[in-house]
Amino acid sequence: MSGILDNKSIAVTGAGRGIGRAVALHCAREGANVVVSDFGVGMHGEDPSSEVADAVVAEIRDAGGHAVAIADSVTQMAAGERIVQSAIDNWGRLDGVVCVAGILRERMLFNMTEDDWDAVIATHLKGTFTLFRAASVVMRAQQGGALVGFTSASFQASVAQANYSAAKGGIVSLVRSAAAGLHRYGVTANAVAPIARTRMMAQVPMDLPETGDAEDVAPMVAFLLSDRARHITGQIYTVVGGKIAVWNQPHEVRAMYKAGRWTPEEIADRLDSSIGQEPMPILAQLEAYRRAAATAAETGRTPNS
Repeated sequence: MSGILDNKSIAVTGAGRGIGRAVALHCAREGANVVVSDFGVGMHGEDPSSEVADAVVAEIRDAGGHAVAIADSVTQMAAGERIVQSAIDNWGRLDGVVCVAGILRERMLFNMTEDDWDAVIATHLKGTFTLFRAASVVMRAQQGGALVGFTSASFQASVAQANYSAAKGGIVSLVRSAAAGLHRYGVTANAVAPIARTRMMAQVPMDLPETGDAEDVAPMVAFLLSDRARHITGQIYTVVGGKIAVWNQPHEVRAMYKAGRWTPEEIADRLDSSIGQEPMPILAQLEAYRRAAATAAETGRTPNS
């Protein structure tokens, strides 16, 4: 390892399993002191336990690294503060945070309950806010640090996970807002949209054209936490296998004008020919998947065979 994170103190949530675990282990191998935060819940948020965080800490220490475990629900403001304070108490500073913690409650929108919505938004979006909020206070004072949120390509849209998609879209906006608000203090904020084989990925109902492993994601996160990435902020990066891609920044594409206020009839007459609409890729993907499924049903073959 290059030691790109030597002597840095990093806190990682959701670090007991999957991508979070891979990130925590990789950061430790790169020389970082690591707060391993994981409430140890099941995929739907049930049965909390500290065992998974303790196991990752033991793995890091056995390899000669430095780590501490904390089992706390990131949905609570006090938990974000405790995670940050744990780094300060143990190593005197906090250089970066990585928010991986998440759960799934898969439902079609018309079947989704309030609890399905609240639990997912609380874990993903609020869970990122609680740690970003606590970390930003410390990083502003020390004039430096790195915030890394985890989003998903699902922030574009999701058929059966509107709660997850909304949370991931909120994380994108939170990261961009943090980048804008903290830039003057030397603090960066970026997001990673991974595609990797995890417990959550196993629940995706459609086959994905590309996928990778949790360990593929960790080097990009370590880079974003390092001094080599101090010039990078407000970005979203996809990481899958050997591919790293950057997402576009949102901006207006086309506009139409008139003197005074539009009427609905004028909009109806002009919109299609003047500005139209932007394609929604997921709709084309779903249609292609439906056609493949229909063909498979007729021929008795699976869609991918």
